[in-house]
Amino acid sequence: MRVSINININNHAWPAPVRDGLGRAVGAADEVGVDTVWIGDHLLAVDPNQRLEDDTLEAYVTLGFLAARTERVRLGTMVTGVTFRPPALLVKAVTTLDVLSGGRAWLGVGAGYHRVEADMMGLPLPPVAERFERLAETLRIARRMWSGDESPVHSEHYRLDRPLAHPAPLSRPHPPVLIGGMGERRTLPLVAEYADACNLFDIPDGGRTLRHKLAVLAEHCERLGRPFDAIEKTVSTRLEDGEPGEEFAKRCAALAEIGIEHVVVIQNRPWTPADVARLAPAVALDSRER
Repeated sequence: MRVSINININNHAWPAPVRDGLGRAVGAADEVGVDTVWIGDHLLAVDPNQRLEDDTLEAYVTLGFLAARTERVRLGTMVTGVTFRPPALLVKAVTTLDVLSGGRAWLGVGAGYHRVEADMMGLPLPPVAERFERLAETLRIARRMWSGDESPVHSEHYRLDRPLAHPAPLSRPHPPVLIGGMGERRTLPLVAEYADACNLFDIPDGGRTLRHKLAVLAEHCERLGRPFDAIEKTVSTRLEDGEPGEEFAKRCAALAEIGIEHVVVIQNRPWTPADVARLAPAVALDSRER
């Protein structure tokens, strides 16, 4: 089974000028064969290995910059909290990224979770049940807008009198949708109904948790009459400081045996071309299967 390698840029503390460090890292990812570059969509540095005060770039402006600096790698957020932007604004941002990148955009979205960030920055963070209602409604609105349906949307939380969506995305039928999280009662049912990909977390238990979550997702797909294989399975894992590329490739191969198709790699510091080069043995796992 093939497994692609993706990088998640969640630490933005490059030495000045930041644009050069970011550009070199993503340029290396574009050249080495990384599948997707993901940007964390936060206004603060919320990774537990960082301070809230550490530098953090706004996600969609950053992705637009990366679209102009790359030719091949796909681009998306890992992931946008559904309360960060109204649905039409989010759809417009992803569509614009797709058009300007030549059809390389993802819609990465989730329910949102970070109370400290919301309170510090004046962002809404409704109760959990409402966030998942908003997530489902946003996914339905995205689907309608990308299909060209301009009829009014009057849902529980959103009112759009005429949701125009021009230009249309280049990706067909639309940019792929990834939902982050692995909750069995709320998240995975939404993945089964609306998503093109899920994103799970690499729990160090020999794959037991991942196998269970994939089995739950398969059950939800069966209930809805949707093929389980229609959903791409991604997992986020951390590249440890000093971990040899060959050892990391073995970890990726083990994840592929479980059924994972895309490995999303996080690390504790800003990405550099040397860090990306360490991924080459794992990237080769994908190329050997093509």
